[in-house]
Amino acid sequence: MRLGIVIMAAGKGTRLKSKRAKVLHEIGGRPLVKHVIAAAAQVVPPNDIVVVVGHQAEAVQAAIRDTGVRFALQEEQRGTGHAIQAADQGTRDYDELIVLSGDVPLLRPETIVALRDFHLQEQAAMTILTAEPANPFGYGRVLRTPPGALDVAAIVEQKALQPEHQGLREINCGIYAFHREALFSHIGQLSADNMHHELYLTDMARILHDAGQRVMAIKAAQPEEVLGANTIAEMMRLDRELRIATAHRLMAAGVTILQPETVMIDSGVEVGADTVIEPFAQLLGETRIGSDCRIRSYSVIENSTIGDRVTVLQSCVIAESQIDNGARIGPLAHLRPGCHIGEDAHIGNFVEAKKTRLGKGSKANHLTYLGDAEIGAGVNIGAGTITCNYDGVGKYKTVIGDRVFIGSDSALVAPIVIGEGAYIGAGSTITKDVPADALAVARARQVTKEGWAKNRRAQREAMKAGAGKQ
Repeated sequence: MRLGIVIMAAGKGTRLKSKRAKVLHEIGGRPLVKHVIAAAAQVVPPNDIVVVVGHQAEAVQAAIRDTGVRFALQEEQRGTGHAIQAADQGTRDYDELIVLSGDVPLLRPETIVALRDFHLQEQAAMTILTAEPANPFGYGRVLRTPPGALDVAAIVEQKALQPEHQGLREINCGIYAFHREALFSHIGQLSADNMHHELYLTDMARILHDAGQRVMAIKAAQPEEVLGANTIAEMMRLDRELRIATAHRLMAAGVTILQPETVMIDSGVEVGADTVIEPFAQLLGETRIGSDCRIRSYSVIENSTIGDRVTVLQSCVIAESQIDNGARIGPLAHLRPGCHIGEDAHIGNFVEAKKTRLGKGSKANHLTYLGDAEIGAGVNIGAGTITCNYDGVGKYKTVIGDRVFIGSDSALVAPIVIGEGAYIGAGSTITKDVPADALAVARARQVTKEGWAKNRRAQREAMKAGAGKQ
């Protein structure tokens, strides 16, 4: 048995009132369709997944190309039945097909497996995944024959319900399994004779049943996982549920999350045991955090890798960077993309870094900008230090060797190399390479005029007295 999965992701989602394609809207830090792909990829290899794209096809493909799925193009969006017809060519190697909607992000792989196994066990031409939500209004109802049986005669849309159907609570979730030969032998019978003039895949239940083929239905164990979202408010409800589930998954693995209802943790985040996450932290994208860390309140960490025993103090922003074991960041530090903070290194308050490597045990504790810099181990960067890496046209690199001491308020004009063990005097503007173990001082000579301030004050008092006599 060869099984393929088709994911329908071609629609506009007009009810969202958004310019973006529906499946590109995000919950839990990922586009809706990427959640569905992730679940499907635990059932079949990505190469056996065909995503049908149409509206904003290029944008949808760009967002999910890294998943390894294949694509089918529905150039004109004429309904779900037409979308499956667009996947005909790309699915001819399969005996059975599972059809998923790209806007059902809470779907679990276990549910897909249950649908697959039931479909194969019953040797059905079509199997419908159903649910019984608390409020079925707006969904098509499943008409079983007789009521309570496994077999299905048709799917009746909300607007077409007859009085005798009003008591039906079992809904169609828009997720199906098909015997491919049965599907494509009869899909040409779909009609666009409806108010939207579209081809509906739901009509295949009636068509196959009338042709004497077996149409079955199986209920999802958790109704909420198969419900989509047609408004932004509904989508944010799904987002909240997914984030709560992510927080509970991490806490079950030994992570302490203080006031979990206040944190924002994307579904792709992983955190090690005995790490503590304080209220209002945000862990985004594919962030990885080790064990025994402390992420303090209001810090935002995105697509970064953090080792063990790392402390991120309050209100730090960390993006696309790596922080090694035992490092200490913040408070109020900003690590822009491309930073690598070494073991036991310190980045302190109001320090900004970009594309900078800070070696083991090195420190930049105060009010500093480090850009395009390679900094060795055991280096001390004084307060107010700036790497002048941009001349208005290009970016240039600063290299600082091991055990260098950079005095406060220094400007290092790149490209420049500071040799191992060198000292830079405070207040220096360094424009030339500094040899190892040297002292470099580059500042104007101090001039002291004794009594100048006293004389200045006397002059000002005399001017005031003269003005008062006038």
